[in-house]
Amino acid sequence: MTRVLVVEDEPAVARTLRISLTAHGYDVDIAKDGTRALMLTAANHPDVVLLDLGLPDLDGIEVLRRIRQTSTVPVVILSVRDAEQQKIAALDAGADDYVTKPFSIGELLARLRAATRRKSPTPAETILNTAHFQLDLSDKRATVSDEEIHLTPIEWALVDYLVRSPNRLVPQREILEAVWGDGTPHETSYLRVHIGHIRQKLEPTPSRPRYFVTEPGMGYRFLLPTGDAETTRQ
Repeated sequence: MTRVLVVEDEPAVARTLRISLTAHGYDVDIAKDGTRALMLTAANHPDVVLLDLGLPDLDGIEVLRRIRQTSTVPVVILSVRDAEQQKIAALDAGADDYVTKPFSIGELLARLRAATRRKSPTPAETILNTAHFQLDLSDKRATVSDEEIHLTPIEWALVDYLVRSPNRLVPQREILEAVWGDGTPHETSYLRVHIGHIRQKLEPTPSRPRYFVTEPGMGYRFLLPTGDAETTRQ
């Protein structure tokens, strides 16, 4: 059973989420403030966290940063704050998705399925070697100069999707639907922020990307330069 930690200080909202998620087969824990959220994350190892930003003791962004210090658990923000800068700040802090209140339970369930799916093992076992980094998509391991690099679940999902179609222009809408699932608002800021993080971690010169390339107004390509080798283990 998938364990969900709901971090929500409004009793009515927390109760509604518990009832709805339990009815759909989820095991639900509730935290009414950031301090308890951090405790339950460490103690219960949830499969996904639903995190409100307006908490009574700690700001939700601070809670998110502290979670990211020790855990790669998918975190979906639930918030009435709908400004683009707020969403970008949450994504920069390590959020996997951002859902604006009010929302439908159907939409939330779709986001949860997408978040937990990104944690699942990839069927094909692919190892990619480039001149600057190595990716093992099966074991979710990235190395640069023999040093292991940490990628979040959402970053792995994006890398996996792009790398499996080398040199192909992948439209923004296709990436959003593949990684976040149907019903996701097609906000290109999601991609811009996460691709930026990937470049910082893997590209030799992030400001002049060689591998994860933007096609303005259209989408992204993963370029596999001549001489870089790709091997696939069946």
